[in-house]
Amino acid sequence: MYSMITFDHIHLAFDGRKILNDLSFEVKRGEKVVVLAKSGSGKSSLFSLILGFLEPDEGRVFFDGWLVDEKSVWEIRKKIAYIDQDISLGNGKIPDLLDFVLKLKTNIHLDGSRKQLQELLQYFELDKEIIKKDIEDLSGGERQRLAIIIAVLLQRDVFLLDEVTSALDKQLKKKVADFFIAREDWTCLVISHDPVWLENPAVKIFKLEEGKWKP
Repeated sequence: MYSMITFDHIHLAFDGRKILNDLSFEVKRGEKVVVLAKSGSGKSSLFSLILGFLEPDEGRVFFDGWLVDEKSVWEIRKKIAYIDQDISLGNGKIPDLLDFVLKLKTNIHLDGSRKQLQELLQYFELDKEIIKKDIEDLSGGERQRLAIIIAVLLQRDVFLLDEVTSALDKQLKKKVADFFIAREDWTCLVISHDPVWLENPAVKIFKLEEGKWKP
């Protein structure tokens, strides 16, 4: 399989504290990979490195064969959907948010994706009337699921998922994990300690602090 994300001998420190020390691993196209480590060990920094928000002190990051740098980062970001556990959806009406996202210049080709909305709302157990709500009235779990739906509507095939099921019950956690795992052409790099990811045989687990794959 073709390598989608590659960390090549990455060193990263904050305020003199070593976060990543000679880290090397790759995520191949279509793989579902969970990065496992304790809090503060640099898991979220991996996403920032891929998206070009951080630069390594040493080493290189590649995305789909491109070196992540100031020349490539804007094109790379167009190809990735990033979902954070505390993602901010702003304020206002949900239809206005959807219109704004889908009418951005980089997403102008996605008019047809609106047809998926009702199907996705149903799958993720959100009432169709939710799109009439104000964003600030959503619960944490509703926000997480809406963020996932928006990411799917953007038709990316690489997903960076940071604790995206933290506010969901067990049944919904499994539905979210199953949704991503079932799509063989999607590449997913996941930060989670949730068994719905860790116990799925289709998921690979990379132990960050040890710098190696779980057998």
